[in-house]
Amino acid sequence: MEKTRTESEKQYGYMKQMKQWVEHKARELGRPLTCHCTTFGCQMNEKDSEKLLGILETMGYHEIDSEEADFLLFNTCTVRENANTKLYGHLGQVKKMKERNPHMMIGLCGCMMQEPHVIEKIKESYPFVDIVFGTHNIFKLAELLKNRVDSGGMIVDIWKDTDQIVEDLPSDRKFSFKCGVNIMYGCNNFCSYCIVPYVRGRERSRKPEDIIKEVRQVVSEGVKEVMLLGQNVNSYGKTLEEPMTFAELLKEVEKVEGLERIRFMTPHPKDLSDELIEVMAESEKICSHMHLPMQSGSSRLLKKMNRHYTKEQYLELAQKIKDRIPDVSFTTDIIVGFPGETEEDFEDTLDVVRKVGFDSAFTYVYSRRTGTPAAAMEDQVPPEVVKERFPRLLALLKETAAENCKKKLGAVERVLIEEVNTHEEGMVTGRLENNLLVHFKGSEDQIGTMADVKITEEKGFYYMGEQV
Repeated sequence: MEKTRTESEKQYGYMKQMKQWVEHKARELGRPLTCHCTTFGCQMNEKDSEKLLGILETMGYHEIDSEEADFLLFNTCTVRENANTKLYGHLGQVKKMKERNPHMMIGLCGCMMQEPHVIEKIKESYPFVDIVFGTHNIFKLAELLKNRVDSGGMIVDIWKDTDQIVEDLPSDRKFSFKCGVNIMYGCNNFCSYCIVPYVRGRERSRKPEDIIKEVRQVVSEGVKEVMLLGQNVNSYGKTLEEPMTFAELLKEVEKVEGLERIRFMTPHPKDLSDELIEVMAESEKICSHMHLPMQSGSSRLLKKMNRHYTKEQYLELAQKIKDRIPDVSFTTDIIVGFPGETEEDFEDTLDVVRKVGFDSAFTYVYSRRTGTPAAAMEDQVPPEVVKERFPRLLALLKETAAENCKKKLGAVERVLIEEVNTHEEGMVTGRLENNLLVHFKGSEDQIGTMADVKITEEKGFYYMGEQV
């Protein structure tokens, strides 16, 4: 703990030094210095970007919604191969911006930067980039910028791994009423298609007292809903000196006064415990929504994916959760076209979709990811076969979602009002416990508040309603 405090204090010192530089530069230019962060990828990256923007704003930068900023930061993703191509395309455009604006600085961070061949390409092809860092040391942004200002050359600081967690730093939350809270970092699962363990490192958990402190802090600032984040939340606490289960952590988070809703992402089907199901069933704050990544319904493919469960075990788990939490909403992740996928394998996936009845799903065409075991597998599925299967999956998911939506008709549901509906004047959008959206008459001053809404119409993946 002392090490973390010392690191936080050190970084605040760099922020203070950089603030003086930013103020000097602003006087020189006759205007405030601006920043922008373009984020690719998952909710972990979104959360990291909030921290990075918080550091930049503490240094005196003003965030703008444009890549024509004085400091432009790309927080990268590398889950899919085309994410790399997308970044290189952006950098080609940014080079021209920097030629027009010589004092502009560019930063690259995130998962893609953890790959050595990427760093070599950045150095060779994009020498105009100013700072490059990875996933393990985002807290050093101010220090790296200070080094760049002092040296005038590209700063590259990539850590292969770390056991260090530094959280007590600024954050610029996207929403005032809901936010994510990291409970752990890294992943030990090594699914055969996934690059994440190689770029996010091994699992390490935050101390429960630090998590509770952060939850209390954000609730005191007006947050109604927190999303507890980890690559596999079921593994929470295993690396702590005094081990604690994720279910035990949830019980502690629930005690925070003023907090109205708790969500979490992501659990893994292989080790989701009866204890967690019981805590969810007894809770008044944990949303009855379970995102349970399936990936495939074929036991044969699940073994090739290194998922450590079978089709039958997944179905048994889903039924166990339904039995204890009857109104639970299931969402999932599904890959179509994993190497060796036959029509029979795909039919197994459709069978699970029918039996579980998902409310929605993140669906992906398999993307061959260099550096993963699956990329070297034979029997890559022809694109035309995947193209034929994918719409069949989407059509079935649409059916199951519509069927589930009908069950809410006439019910009065508690919703968190999140935004003004830009498509229809006088309407707002709220989120139900099941994570689906409802549109109803309301006003902008209700954003961030809870309301009771009667569901009057289902639209497949969302609802219409009226406030009661």
